[in-house]
Order: sequence, then structure tokens, then C-alpha cells
Amino acid sequence: MIEMLTNMEFTPFLLSFKLAFVTTVILFILSLPLAWYLSQTRSKMKPVLEAITALPIVLPPSVLGFYLLWALSYNSPVGAFFEEVFGVKLVFSFTGLVIASCFYSLPFMVQPLQSGFENINKNMLEASYISGKSKLVTLFKVALPNIKPSLITALIITFAHTVGEFGVVLMVGGSIPGETKVASVAIYEMVEILDYSSAHIYSAIMILISFVVLLSVYITNGRLNKKFGI
Repeated sequence: MIEMLTNMEFTPFLLSFKLAFVTTVILFILSLPLAWYLSQTRSKMKPVLEAITALPIVLPPSVLGFYLLWALSYNSPVGAFFEEVFGVKLVFSFTGLVIASCFYSLPFMVQPLQSGFENINKNMLEASYISGKSKLVTLFKVALPNIKPSLITALIITFAHTVGEFGVVLMVGGSIPGETKVASVAIYEMVEILDYSSAHIYSAIMILISFVVLLSVYITNGRLNKKFGI
């Protein structure tokens, strides 16, 4: 067992963590204003925006992966533009994996943040506005510091969800060693060639990572809830 662990290639795990980290950072930047808007707006379009945001949860990964593959390929206007103007290939590349992951993990970042913003004491927000603070200042100085449990949940769950992606990343990125071959794809290929010993080890590592991530969320949120008296 020790010899097998020593000889195993762990690049797919490092690539998975890199993808998850980049995706989480990008999604936090993009999702923060979106979640804030959804939590504060009374627009009739709110349910439509919420439904669009939540689509990746219910869509089969193969469906989302297919349309992303089509949208990012050279045959599409977007893919052709990036390849011709910037020389960036969006399919079967790490860049394409990041874009696909951002779409697939979007609801896991937006929904916890939105829920946290909606549960904030409205009097705090009103007091901030009355004192002359702008919506942007209120967001960063008042709202964000008071949703720490939701914020931590959004960041950790998004990271963990991205690490475990399979269908979307396989369709958009394929399996290029060191470039797009993440841990979930590596496990799939091991099973295909009947290398169950390696698949067991990779799968066990993924289970351990998932458990540690969820345990950290519950422990951290429990401590924060006691601290804030929630």
C-alpha cells in the first residue's frame, strides 16, 4: 500500500485544487453583487434571475457541458473571437475548465450569500443608509461582516463542489495530463482500464477531502453562530 501511494501520480489532485481555488475566487467576485441585488430587489424579474442562477443544480452535467462545449468551441462566435484575437483556446484547456466550472458552481456561491443577506436585520441596513452610507459601503462595511457563516459556507462548498466536478469538466476539458485531467476524470479512466486499486485510493482521498470540508463548515458555523448568538 505504501509503495503504491509513493508511485501514484497526484498531479490530478493538484490540478483539481488549482481549478477549485481559481473558480472560487472568480465566483466570489461575480456572485457578491448578484447575491446582494437578489436579496434587496423587489423586481418582478427576481424569480426569473433566481431560476437562471439555480439551473446548474437541476440540469444534467452532460446538458450543461454540451452547450458550454458548443459555446466555447472555435465554431462559435465566442470561441472564435478569443482564439483569433487573444490566441486563447477555450475548449480542452485549463481556461475552458475555469469558465465551465464557474457556470456549474454558480448557485453554490450565490445561494448561501443571498440567504445570508436576506436574514440580516433590516434595521442595520436602514441605519447605514440614514447615516449617509452608500449601498456599496453598506455592503462591505455592514452586510458582509454580519453574514460570516453564510460567507464561509459559500466559499467552502463552492471549492469542494468544484473539486468533485466530473461531467462538465470532462466534456469541456477532456483528459489532457497536467492540463485538464482532474482527479474525478482520473478516477473514471482508472475504472475504465480496470485499475481498481488506484481508483480505490483516489476515491478514498476524495471521500476524505469531502468529509473534512463538510466537517469544517459545520464546526466553523457552529462557533460563529454561538459568537453572534444565532
